[in-house]
This record gives sequence, C-alpha cells and structure tokens, in this order.
Amino acid sequence: MRWILLGALLGLLLVFPQLLAVVAVVIAALLSKPVLVAFSLGLAAGARMRRPRGWTH
Repeated sequence: MRWILLGALLGLLLVFPQLLAVVAVVIAALLSKPVLVAFSLGLAAGARMRRPRGWTH
C-alpha cells in the first residue's frame, strides 16, 4: 500500500511539475509545528513498542 501511494505521488509529480512546490510547502508547514512532529513521533514509537503481558515487578 505504501509503495502504491508513493508511486501515485511520483506519477502526479511527473505530470504536474508545479505540484512539487506545493508538496514542499505542505511538508515545511507541518514540520514547522514542533508539537505535531513530537506527537507523530510518539505515535510511531508507541506502535512499535512491545507491551508487557501481565504484572511486571
């Protein structure tokens, strides 16, 4: 699924070259918000962590 979305994005960038500037602006706007970046990284890290089963001491 991830590769299909990446291929679709690259195909759109080939068809519409000015779309690259729009994508760059959107990514820059999202990265300029540190709370959003930290929340996203926390979600990504939490999804990969193993959760202990039962009681741990």
